[in-house]
Amino acid sequence: MTRTIVKALLLTTSTFAAVSAAHADATLTIESWRNDDLAIWQEKLIPAFEAKNPGIKVTFAPTAPTEYNAALNAKLDAGSAGDLITCRPFDASLELYNKGHLADLSGLPGMENFSPVAKSAWTTDDGKATFCVPMASVIHGFIYNKDAFEKLGIAVPTTEEEFFAALDKIKADGTYIPMAMGTKDLWEAATMGYQNIGPNYWKGEDGRLALIKGEQKLTDEAWVAPYKTLAKWKDYLGDGYQAQTYPDSQNLFTLGRAAIYPAGSWEISGFNAQAQFKMGAFPPPVQKAGDDCYISDHNDIGIGLNAKSANAEAAKTFLSWVASPEFAEIYANALPGFFSLNSTPVKMTDPLAQEFVSWRGKCKSTIRSTYQILSRGKPNLENETWAASANVINGTSTPEDAAKKLQEGLDSWYKPAK
Repeated sequence: MTRTIVKALLLTTSTFAAVSAAHADATLTIESWRNDDLAIWQEKLIPAFEAKNPGIKVTFAPTAPTEYNAALNAKLDAGSAGDLITCRPFDASLELYNKGHLADLSGLPGMENFSPVAKSAWTTDDGKATFCVPMASVIHGFIYNKDAFEKLGIAVPTTEEEFFAALDKIKADGTYIPMAMGTKDLWEAATMGYQNIGPNYWKGEDGRLALIKGEQKLTDEAWVAPYKTLAKWKDYLGDGYQAQTYPDSQNLFTLGRAAIYPAGSWEISGFNAQAQFKMGAFPPPVQKAGDDCYISDHNDIGIGLNAKSANAEAAKTFLSWVASPEFAEIYANALPGFFSLNSTPVKMTDPLAQEFVSWRGKCKSTIRSTYQILSRGKPNLENETWAASANVINGTSTPEDAAKKLQEGLDSWYKPAK
């Protein structure tokens, strides 16, 4: 062996040792509000990453959900926050980026695995910077009691006419409450009602973006029509639905007392544990056969880099792994109902989760209409939509009056960019 080769080998070995030593010192801390998935991080996600990156150690350190925003802001201001910041969707995280707390991740390896819609919750208004890696979304639709449908001879509805015919049949039989939803917790009426069925009327992203641009108004028929449909729901919600809370609705369904549950996919794990009957799911019915279908496939959670992290390179290595198909598959199967935003299809084992995510293949995805830009001012359009949706279902407001009030509130502070 020549002296030159020996020198080269020694240099390569020493360089590798130096890199390993540097990585050995890298311990990353993840800030999060999701304290319910601590075991999944500790037992599945972190071990999978560390096995491929032995020089980097990762600690998951969540805060209670109701305390997260305030605690995180205090830590960031004090310079004591972790290296990795779990990101809420849209404006809360955008504010952190604008304050210089989150780094721009636009050029991060792996970000090419996400569509513009997938990244929209963590991208600046001008589209020039993306500051969190998308982790998961939740999908809206309807979960139903398969045993009840089989007993009553009801086929899964695909159009609104079939949907209301099914509700009528369930109501006439009298064994089950046709649909489990209440209006006491206002957000339930908006999230599981208006934002669930609405995209089929306003054509998903086309309508949502037109609203932001000022090309459409909430008083247009595409935005009023879902309220007209919601107004019909009150006949099928059971006695006392006005006093029914969100947990009440969950219990009515999982105890087998209601046949249909207007849902978000986040219910899957809990329902699997509690329901003693077979369940299925169907997307929001279209207005008439042959119409294009749209689903609310709403960005829910992402993860970003603390701009002041002392371990930025190691943190970027972790974030690139979060952007990988490997992470997507582990996360989606560990938390059924929280769906990967990665463009690579994920094979899931939970049948109800598989049903929800299959709609992406036949329907166009959009996000909740009130979440991006339109709820930054006062009155807050998201919160106002909660009350409007409940009032329409309760019959204390007409669809037209509800829409008019929402548009007037938006006009009072929002001026679309020209």
